[in-house]
Amino acid sequence: MHFITFSRKMGTSGTEIARQVANKLGYQFYDTEAIENEARDMGFLESIQEIDKKTPSLFQRLFSHKPAIELDRLTSLIYELAKKGDAVFLGRGSQILLKSFNCALHIRVTASVEKRVQNLIERGFRREGAMKAIDRSDHERSTFIRFAFGVDWDNPDLYDLVLNMDKLSVDLAVSTVLGLARSEEIKACSIDAMKSIEMMGLARRAEAALIEAGLTYGPTSSISVSVVEPGKIRLSGLAENQVTKTRAENLLKALKGVWSIENQIRVTPADRHA
Repeated sequence: MHFITFSRKMGTSGTEIARQVANKLGYQFYDTEAIENEARDMGFLESIQEIDKKTPSLFQRLFSHKPAIELDRLTSLIYELAKKGDAVFLGRGSQILLKSFNCALHIRVTASVEKRVQNLIERGFRREGAMKAIDRSDHERSTFIRFAFGVDWDNPDLYDLVLNMDKLSVDLAVSTVLGLARSEEIKACSIDAMKSIEMMGLARRAEAALIEAGLTYGPTSSISVSVVEPGKIRLSGLAENQVTKTRAENLLKALKGVWSIENQIRVTPADRHA
């Protein structure tokens, strides 16, 4: 099993390159539409669309759990899609989420501002509109990556190959990626790697469920979750009463992919914290 992630700047033909690579390799192509379809099936389309619209403000990040829930759900979604097999991912921080796996190839598609402007003009933009669209897109994408993962979107260390489209045609870019993807240096995912992907996806879904239910942090309760093996969840931390402890367990039992729960939450009555 192999993954290829594409991070592209607006006006570089990055989406078309990624689509052609997926078609020629016979891989599933996960663009915005495909990712939203999966999110709809998993029951949190609204969260994925919300985080796409605008990076949360500092105020929201400090005083609301919603950004953390949305990010956990996006992360779990990428891992859930990766479990399904060979795939090409377009954006969504996939180059960072799958960075530690040797079976993943990470591609960056860029170009000079002038080249990008000309590409957009050919698509019907006026020059001023193209410049504004590029500025807005670059700001939104870089801000999202900084918020979600704390890294610089333009850092070349995140990528295995950077394609500067100033001198490259789409066909040449596609053939370059195909040659690299088919090389012996790019190994298939091991069984352990796929196991890790499954566990990380479940952990983020479980975390999102606890945060949304208000069970992770509170004046007298603090509950955390870990996945010790596929399908097996461990709950730990403190709960103010048995009802809260049981509620956390029942909440996670309802999650798809959970087979068993080891509940190590300790009950500490509220009056002990007074």
